[in-house]
Amino acid sequence: MDIHINQKPLSLPEGATVADALAAYGARPPFAVALNGDFVARAQRTRRARCNRATSSMSCNPWPAANAVTHCRRPDMQMTTPQAADALTLYGQPFASRVLLGTSRYPSLQSLSDSIDAARPGMVTVALRRQMNEGGAEAGFFDLLKRHGVPLLPNTAGCLTVGEAVATAHMAREIFETEWIKLELIGDDYTLQPDPVGLIEAAAKLVKDGFKVLPYCTEDLVIGRRLLDAGCEALMPWGAPIGTGKGVINPYGLRVLRERLPDVPLIVDAGLGVPSHAAQAMEWGFDGVLLNTAVSQATHPDAMARAFALGVEAGRQAFLAGPMAERESAHASTPVVGMPFWHQDGSAA
Repeated sequence: MDIHINQKPLSLPEGATVADALAAYGARPPFAVALNGDFVARAQRTRRARCNRATSSMSCNPWPAANAVTHCRRPDMQMTTPQAADALTLYGQPFASRVLLGTSRYPSLQSLSDSIDAARPGMVTVALRRQMNEGGAEAGFFDLLKRHGVPLLPNTAGCLTVGEAVATAHMAREIFETEWIKLELIGDDYTLQPDPVGLIEAAAKLVKDGFKVLPYCTEDLVIGRRLLDAGCEALMPWGAPIGTGKGVINPYGLRVLRERLPDVPLIVDAGLGVPSHAAQAMEWGFDGVLLNTAVSQATHPDAMARAFALGVEAGRQAFLAGPMAERESAHASTPVVGMPFWHQDGSAA
């Protein structure tokens, strides 16, 4: 029987189990496994590694030093908002910041580390399908995240089908020992727009399986409601297509989403480019932002991370302060009591 594990071809005797295949590959725990796109839990690895095709394909994703990462917290990590009662709360769990930070495409591990220090995010995302395939560099990456002790938010970046997304989520849960998952299901390779139909189906399956799902979606109100009906307790609508840095391209749509779902945590994810974009979204009452490219591709990522953290805090405080109502005409800011004395008799001063 021929099998590929992480693109490496292996030949196994008939009747070999998944565990036999992993031993032949030399996999060292902890890791997670999918066979022909289907997640294989630890307890199921003694089953035969058979499939409906001549050559079987297996993914074995390792996680160096995974234990004690997802639940730890730096002792000096304090709330960035003045009152802990105003913490970002998702699925009943409070977080230390309203900034969520992606970990991809930084110029170096040191740059990523400095950016995490600067932003002090509530969570950092990890792309299982992408960042687990970078060879020896992955060990340093994961050691860095462990040192920082920020809660991890695994995601399903790169998934194009419901089956891929569900299997990737299960693999992430087994490796990282967390129920959190940022659900991404891409429907268009050019715009990286989410697949709304598949997204709802995948969300329903993952919620049923006990995940705390944060779905990456558009600002479409009806899709948002269907995701909530599927069991999601928060939404992550885009500001603009991933990596564009355009800021919010449909302010009306996002504000309608906020107004129509006043009690649902909404985190603007993707498309923000500068801190003013984040501050604006927070002024509208959004609950947080997720950043990656805007920070990692800045000339000085750590300085941009700090700027975004300040922008998010400023926007949140402005929202809580209650901005003045916008007017169409000028309105004097200085109180007028009667008329100036030089106008009272009609003569010039």
